[in-house]
Amino acid sequence: MNQRMDRSQRRAGLVFAIAFLASLAEVMVAFNRYYAPYVVWENGEETARHFIAHAQAIQAFLALSFVHGLGAIVMLTALYVILRPINRGVALFAAFSRLTYAIFWFILMLDLFGAMRTLGGAGTLRAFGPDGLAALAGCQIDSSRDAYYIGLAFNGLGSALFAWVFFQSRYVPRLLALWGVVASLFEGICGFVYLIDPGFNSVVSVDYYELPLLTFELALCFLLLFKGLKSPVAAVP
Repeated sequence: MNQRMDRSQRRAGLVFAIAFLASLAEVMVAFNRYYAPYVVWENGEETARHFIAHAQAIQAFLALSFVHGLGAIVMLTALYVILRPINRGVALFAAFSRLTYAIFWFILMLDLFGAMRTLGGAGTLRAFGPDGLAALAGCQIDSSRDAYYIGLAFNGLGSALFAWVFFQSRYVPRLLALWGVVASLFEGICGFVYLIDPGFNSVVSVDYYELPLLTFELALCFLLLFKGLKSPVAAVP
């Protein structure tokens, strides 16, 4: 079946590339500058104590995180517009999967907001004392991490489906699309397994869960920015 590229698809490709690169730069600053220095891995209570001592940094992280969540919605919409003519059903399911990731990202933010309010100790919370408040807030911080890895599993699933439709479409080199499928499944499976058993971190470090997919998405962005989508002679519906 012949599938010609229309202008809206090409524009969506540029929107995705720009949104992804901007979101990546923003979240790297947010995480590395305002969040990671104050996290004690697998110790929510101690992390809570660091958070209350650096409340302004955590507030900055939350503000930037909100922008990142909006960026995730923009990107999934752009991918759906690009791939809808090829396989509407799969592209729609992929968009919903990545939307689920965005929803859990906002749930992560709500957990952190709740932790900061708990640490503020307003009203009857004062009765818990500093240690009790840190323990309560630590539970909320741990819950935010759980929300993230639930979302990560859905993000891997949605990205794998989008990459598979790219493979069908021939809009990008098929080898690149195939790498996107593999990298996405790796991220999704790692996120799910870590959620079930945090000890999986000793097998595959959490630092690497998102790395393979990141290489695919960066390559896709540069392809979209400098070459654009390839208009195939024939595409598989």
